[in-house]
Amino acid sequence: MKKNQIIYWTATGIMSFMFIAGGLMYFFQYEHPHGHFINLGFPVWLIYPLAVLKILGVVAILTKKSSFLKELAYAGFLYDVLLAFVAHIMIGDEEYLPALVAMIVISISWIYDRKVFGAYTQRISHTRQ
Repeated sequence: MKKNQIIYWTATGIMSFMFIAGGLMYFFQYEHPHGHFINLGFPVWLIYPLAVLKILGVVAILTKKSSFLKELAYAGFLYDVLLAFVAHIMIGDEEYLPALVAMIVISISWIYDRKVFGAYTQRISHTRQ
């Protein structure tokens, strides 16, 4: 059990750092993501909402106040990095590596979250009994 917790907290820490840093960069270094969004063909109005959602997603995962919000945050993070990965591959700028690393870390965090804390459906059925 201790090994699973170490794996979970390591992956979740890396994932949290990546998304908090990304969200803060969107706020404080707007020109950097602005240029990337234009190159990738995404609307730049998405930058600030994504920054807020990245930070709130980390909060939802770490606080575990709502299993639904935690699962929604994991799904949102995975869709975010999957879209970034595909977009970077399609334009051929070879900056897809951070998205690939994020996909792996998100997957590990999600899998070990279930091993350490139990699955969402198990918690629902357990609380109804």
